Amino acid sequence: MTGTLIEAPRRVVAGLSALLVLAALIMLTAMADSTMQPLPASAPSGEFSAGRALRHLERFATEPRPIGGPAGERARTYLAGQLRAAGLEVMTQRAIGANASTGLAAFGQVHNLVAVRRGSDPTGTVLIAAHYDSASMGPGASDDAAAVAAMLETVRALGGAALRNDLVLLMSDGEEDGVLGAEAFAREHPLGREGGVLLNFEARGVAGPSMLFETTPGDAELVRTFGQAVSHPRGNSSLMAIYRLLPNNTDFTPLTEAGFTGMNFAYLERSSRYHTAQDSVDQLDRGSLQHHGSTMLALARTLGNADLATLRAGHDATYFRLLGVMVRYPQALVWPLALLAVAAVAGLALVARRRRLLSLPRLAVGAVSGVAPLALAVVLAQGQWQVMAGMRPVYDVMGGLLHRPGPFQAAVALLAVASVLAWYAALRRVAGPAALAVGALAWPAGLGVACAAYAPGAAYLLTLPALAGALGGLGAVLLPPRWRVAALTAGACVSAMLLPAMARLVLDGLGLALGGAAALVVALFALTLLPFAELLSPPRRWRPAVPAVAAALALALAAGGLAVDRFDAADPGRTHLAYVMDAGARTAHWVSADTDPPAWTRRYVSGHDVSGLPPGYARGALWTGPAPAAPAAAPRLTLLGREGGTIRLRVRAGRGARSVTLRVERPITGATAAARGLTTVTVPVTGARAGTWPGEVRFRGLPAGGAEITLRVAGAGPVRVTAVAETDGLRAVPGFTPMPPSLVASTREDGGLMAVTRTYAF
Repeated sequence: MTGTLIEAPRRVVAGLSALLVLAALIMLTAMADSTMQPLPASAPSGEFSAGRALRHLERFATEPRPIGGPAGERARTYLAGQLRAAGLEVMTQRAIGANASTGLAAFGQVHNLVAVRRGSDPTGTVLIAAHYDSASMGPGASDDAAAVAAMLETVRALGGAALRNDLVLLMSDGEEDGVLGAEAFAREHPLGREGGVLLNFEARGVAGPSMLFETTPGDAELVRTFGQAVSHPRGNSSLMAIYRLLPNNTDFTPLTEAGFTGMNFAYLERSSRYHTAQDSVDQLDRGSLQHHGSTMLALARTLGNADLATLRAGHDATYFRLLGVMVRYPQALVWPLALLAVAAVAGLALVARRRRLLSLPRLAVGAVSGVAPLALAVVLAQGQWQVMAGMRPVYDVMGGLLHRPGPFQAAVALLAVASVLAWYAALRRVAGPAALAVGALAWPAGLGVACAAYAPGAAYLLTLPALAGALGGLGAVLLPPRWRVAALTAGACVSAMLLPAMARLVLDGLGLALGGAAALVVALFALTLLPFAELLSPPRRWRPAVPAVAAALALALAAGGLAVDRFDAADPGRTHLAYVMDAGARTAHWVSADTDPPAWTRRYVSGHDVSGLPPGYARGALWTGPAPAAPAAAPRLTLLGREGGTIRLRVRAGRGARSVTLRVERPITGATAAARGLTTVTVPVTGARAGTWPGEVRFRGLPAGGAEITLRVAGAGPVRVTAVAETDGLRAVPGFTPMPPSLVASTREDGGLMAVTRTYAF
């Protein structure tokens, strides 16, 4: 389009100037979305200090704290002492938490810490929640000890200042095993059933800003309060749309289902450390801790003195940041803006046709064919991932969350740009530059309408760039020549401030395994910049080479990434190794689920023979190897009664075992757990788990006296149940040598565990 509007000698200078402006905006946006500078322990007493919070982390977050383990008890003792010293009413809730998923019933004995700071004239309760347990593979300094330490520092910073509303701190247990502690709090504790405003804090990495990524419906007033109370607010409404597509949940889910209105916060950069031994105090970004805590303190003060009844709105808000400024508008504007973007693109097409810059048939070619570069960008990004994972299977074990993802992320972006340029070069002579540029805008505009219908919080990412791009195009067509590049640049600014940042966020959060999602965002961004392709267009004979050069650079970046992304003690690889002993046969095996085990793991496994594994244990492709019998006690199941498909069992773990898993050879339709002094819990189960034995019941943190488990099994006749007692660590196995510093345990649930099994028939 610009080729017919701007004289040739000025094109390159104008195009380069425009791209420099857009590049500067992209950089400024990234800088504005950074985290905070940490404050030292000497900071004023009324401010949140990462330095002071760090002292707490160093006391309780240096070892793994899985549910039911001794480290969890040590952490709980320390935290309760700190809360009491701050003058709060502290109680420990002991209960059975429960959760269910396809073919699985999960239970756990939880010990939640609940602390209360009474308000002077309460309009409700402000509940701040975080979990003090960790995954068994690491100390969980970020996930979620940083938030727990921030709670202690927040209480200290509040001091004796009066708050109108009751402030309740929930330090939950068992989050990593299915949000068990929060479920038990919401179901059984009086404070969990009162409702109020919830602030939940999480982490999916060890760095990055603390972002608001989830809210309850009707969040407009909450978001307004967040934007006004917090000095460095981060997050946007599109994160909720993405999060809803993922299978994850946090304590936020059961608490909001119980009636709380709330906001959920997390940081997610450097997520290759997530759920590993490297989620440690040393790896934690102090700025992330500062941002987490400053956000928590600001909201505690504001909500602590607010009329909480006024914070539940009848509509959601769209919110995002532009150069550090929080933009917010009601959901009622989502559809008008989406339709306005479509109208603006249509208006640009009409004006361009009247100026003889395009014809309707050519415009149709440009618009319809615009799906090609979008699809190609996704396919190439996923293809890059398949090649990477094929060359280094450990990347798949890491879920695409790599230590040094920069070169690979740049390759994804370049492949997306190459896809758009290849499409443009192929159709430029057929359809013309104006038809392609206008037709390209039809895609963000059309997808914006789809988002308005199905993901309203994310619609702004598409409708605003399309609207601004169309208005910029109209300016380029209607204004005098000297203003045309400025109009196009102004139109592209919104896209530059929104889409590259979103692509980076998607790559940080989802990883390269789902790089196609980020590639789609980059390709949409490139489509909005097509007018500048004419400004910088090389001589005709060189035009086909441009996308080829971009693709070659992407290939070089990916190859360079493989060369520099090596594993060492600072950036370790991952491996899975478990010890499995059949107590009845007194035979034992090493087991690994790695696709290509590293040298250390191959010392223990050598083939794929799973015939010697206990019934119900072999699931998926496994490496195995013989192992010596270890001095470990077997789990015990005692039949208490059976009526048809209902089987009542007394379950006890062997000495030192923390948890027991029951694998059932037929699907289960429900399960009940009971233990002395605790409320009995029942969960329904639907579907079946993939593998040889489709029903499963877990009880984490099994009480010393055991528990009573009732199974409801589909079908009639005898049924076999394999009980698996799980003990943390492999040091008790004769001949075991700890893994080298260049490796950490993978996140598979049975990694680094001694599993002692016994099979029963009932």
